[in-house]
Amino acid sequence: MGFGMIKVCGSQAVLLDMGVLKLAAHRDTYQRLRLIHEKITALIGQYKPVDFAVEAPFFGKNVQSMLKLGRAQGVAIASAMQAGIGVCEYSPRKVKQSVAGNGNASKEQVWLMLQRILSFQERPEYFDATDAVAVAVCHFFQQKPGLSLPKSGLRSWEDYVRKNPDKVSGFPRP
Repeated sequence: MGFGMIKVCGSQAVLLDMGVLKLAAHRDTYQRLRLIHEKITALIGQYKPVDFAVEAPFFGKNVQSMLKLGRAQGVAIASAMQAGIGVCEYSPRKVKQSVAGNGNASKEQVWLMLQRILSFQERPEYFDATDAVAVAVCHFFQQKPGLSLPKSGLRSWEDYVRKNPDKVSGFPRP
């Protein structure tokens, strides 16, 4: 499970924290759910967020996987609600569209755009962390329509791609 925390400073977002809660070592489903609750509660206690955004589950063919994902999301959402924080949910396509300008963007493309938007260099060990940050940035953009790139002299995502071909892969070149 990935998590990402951003701080909004006027019209800009700043990365506070991102990471992954590794659950594979715990076989017991209820132990995993307890760990999710504890981690979300600890993050809320540490950062005092005013909003909580999650990625809506995508529908797969494996019913058991969907059930486990739904339980995990339910625990995370309940933790936020218990703390009095409103919850918003975004589809994976909406998140990718908001961050990378393409609803079919790869995880690498989303990560590269997040680096640009939030000015960080590190590459996370797992893309679950940047996926979570992307949800937070998507929520930020939905709250502040019209914001996308930090002040950089760039006019659009296409302008960024044209000026930074080495940083973006998978997009058609203009």
